[in-house]
Amino acid sequence: MTETRIPRTRVVVAALLALAAAGGLTGCEGVGTTAPADRPAASGSSPLANPDGTRPGLAPLTSREDRAAARRLIGEVAVKGRGPRTGYDRDRFGYAWLDSADGVPLARNGCDTRNDLLARDGEELAYRSGSDCVVVSMTLDDPYTGTVVDWEKSKAAAVQIDHVVPLSYSWQMGAARWTEEKRRRLANDPLNLLPVDGRTNSSKGDSGPASWLPPNKRIRCSYAVRIAQVAIEYRMPVTPADKKAMLTQCE
Repeated sequence: MTETRIPRTRVVVAALLALAAAGGLTGCEGVGTTAPADRPAASGSSPLANPDGTRPGLAPLTSREDRAAARRLIGEVAVKGRGPRTGYDRDRFGYAWLDSADGVPLARNGCDTRNDLLARDGEELAYRSGSDCVVVSMTLDDPYTGTVVDWEKSKAAAVQIDHVVPLSYSWQMGAARWTEEKRRRLANDPLNLLPVDGRTNSSKGDSGPASWLPPNKRIRCSYAVRIAQVAIEYRMPVTPADKKAMLTQCE
């Protein structure tokens, strides 16, 4: 019999919480979506208080203090022109959703990365009979659209796991010269991964924020912060146009 449970508890890095207190910071499947007016989406987690990506969702940053902190963080991101896509292949980042990427949260826990992310962000989770890993249905508060997706595994395209910094983009911004281990980390790091509405994610492709932003305007600053967090963590630049677009979202 299929069982249900709530998402696993996540731990916020203590050092960032101390910083937040000091600086006044605040904290591929589905069957349909429900508009926020009918069923409001949860706010998710502030990226400023979730520097390792282990908490679900992406909450809006609305206070003056948070948006100022966001601009400071984005200001630390290096810039560089986008290089060629020559040689890019998804397999250069390891096979999809492997559980053996070292140095990232949730790795080597017996569940693949995709199911880890569904469990992190989903609610009303149901698992395959006999498994505490394979999610077969859930509801998802989609940050990109502000809707709630009622998801079932039988329809694989309605929810996708987005690489916030697309792998192809990272390849063009320096990952082509990284070690395989570092590329595998980026591809499976919860910091760089969000379960989102599939059609919306497909429209993004490998675009940077100068070319594509989530339709839900309320979380665009948070989206820019998450890109900055990934870029800083992996010492990866963004294009000047993308950095400008990121800063603009947090004005």
